[in-house]
Amino acid sequence: MKICVFGAGAIGGYLAGFLGKSGAEVSVVARGAHLKAIQDDGLRVELPEGSGVHSRPRASDNPAELGPQDAVLVTVKAPSLPSVADLIGPLLGPKTQVAFITNGIPWWYFLDHGGGDDGRSLALLDPGDRLRTVIGRERVIGGIAWPASSIPSPGIVRISGHSRGTFFGRPDGRTTPELDALAEAFRKAGLPVTVTSKIRDFIWEKLAFNWSAGPMCVLTRSPVRATYEEPVLIETSRLLMAEAQALIKAMGCSIEFDVERVVGTNTKLAHRPSVLQDLMAGRPMEIDALYSVPLEMAKSAGVAVPTMATLAALIRVRAREEGIYPKVLGA
Repeated sequence: MKICVFGAGAIGGYLAGFLGKSGAEVSVVARGAHLKAIQDDGLRVELPEGSGVHSRPRASDNPAELGPQDAVLVTVKAPSLPSVADLIGPLLGPKTQVAFITNGIPWWYFLDHGGGDDGRSLALLDPGDRLRTVIGRERVIGGIAWPASSIPSPGIVRISGHSRGTFFGRPDGRTTPELDALAEAFRKAGLPVTVTSKIRDFIWEKLAFNWSAGPMCVLTRSPVRATYEEPVLIETSRLLMAEAQALIKAMGCSIEFDVERVVGTNTKLAHRPSVLQDLMAGRPMEIDALYSVPLEMAKSAGVAVPTMATLAALIRVRAREEGIYPKVLGA
């Protein structure tokens, strides 16, 4: 099976490093110093217990050099998705499946959604419906991955927290032979994987977890557990999770979410969320996928989310001051 990881950053590099163990023909699309390090010395994945994986995937910044694939795992962050629409074409064969493993609400959320919102576009995430046009609805697979990960230096991915594995599901809930083949490649690689008919439930579950501490980490530039050293911020976290749960219910989804278990986890979690890593590196942040689009959905559903709305506004101001988020039109 030919699998290309488009965006071999922290999550993508972790998956690419392990998928080589499955017998799959793995390639990666990367750029800059990270690409050069992979080309020169291979890709290293470091695990918390001290073990790891070293592989040598074919690596390029030009997808045309890699050719059509059986599956493409798109692991770039939401702000980079327009570039994916421009470049992914050479990777697509007649039956290529494209799995988007992202944080927050994905661009395809309303594809095959049903009800009055069926087919609704999300312009903040897919401007001009470019991804929808280039990829096509039949190729799309939704994905969620949980590991706490980072890139401490080019060519190296470090996993610092427990992973529940990867969750895959089509927007229409169907299982296909192509989806089953992708999941089997993950299993052969020793990567925990679940195929679900309700991928949106898992998207919301991770979003609720992201909301639990991520906004406070961004505003304080601190790891998760540091924000839990202040009792008032623990209560703020509980408010954020309650708002997320109200929105999830209004969107017709159902998740099992133990607020106090999350509080206990966050109290010990030394990880800096990826949205904070981006701020500190001066990179575009996933503000729209994590905050702006869910807030738009809450407004449409008539759900009050005042705590998240306030923190998201502060984050947008902070990102604008850093020059990594668009200015307000007319400002």
